[in-house]
Amino acid sequence: MKPIIRLGYIDLSFHAASAALVQRVLERHDYEVQVSAAPHEDMFRRYGAGAVDMLASAWLPASHGDYLAPYAAQTRTLGVLYRPYCIWGVPDYVPVDAVQSVADLLRPEVATRMTRLIQGINPGAGISRFSRAIVQQYGLDRLGYHFENGTQADCFVRYEQAHARREWCVVPLWHPQFLHHSHRIRPLDEPLGLLGGQDDATLIVSEPFARDMPAALLEELNRLSPGNEVISELDHSICRDGMSALQAADAWLARSVAL
Repeated sequence: MKPIIRLGYIDLSFHAASAALVQRVLERHDYEVQVSAAPHEDMFRRYGAGAVDMLASAWLPASHGDYLAPYAAQTRTLGVLYRPYCIWGVPDYVPVDAVQSVADLLRPEVATRMTRLIQGINPGAGISRFSRAIVQQYGLDRLGYHFENGTQADCFVRYEQAHARREWCVVPLWHPQFLHHSHRIRPLDEPLGLLGGQDDATLIVSEPFARDMPAALLEELNRLSPGNEVISELDHSICRDGMSALQAADAWLARSVAL
């Protein structure tokens, strides 16, 4: 009988992409993998309660550090799957000499052209927390800018529609993410440092479970590091090419072996 491992991931498509790669590694080592997804805070609570054994992944230290902190003593960190960071970005057709920094959004000639809605994703995401702070601390709300939470589709489709109309807009985003695979999005300077900097997307596993895992498997999971560009590519395959996360992972793995 195969040993069972319960693999969790945050319920966003790029997290599903990295989790699929982890799943294939676990399966190669003869594990039966039970996969589940939940929003940010819920998934970390499930991990802390022992409802999942492994989580792909925790963005450390900034984005998810507070979520993991209560369970850090029972956690073993494994490989860094990619190195995410959050941005406020604008389409590349917005002139850099007009909008280079978040502070430039306050300039009257920019504010008259820029869409005031800054459409985000779910409220527990690091980019959502950071964006709410940016609107307030830069005083953007005084000019009518407002950040709104929503679904992934609310955020991404809103950007694609605005891009098609050549609107000046701000998208609260991160690397890796599939829009970077198909669009050139210029990050804005953010001198107050509210975007959290670069994190390590770290594969984590409960320490009691890790003690029973084969050394060869732990070594392979420590080495697993597809990186930002690969996760963006897989995310595009999922969100715009209609693949499942496992189909996208298998296609990429097949190409990698062929190279």
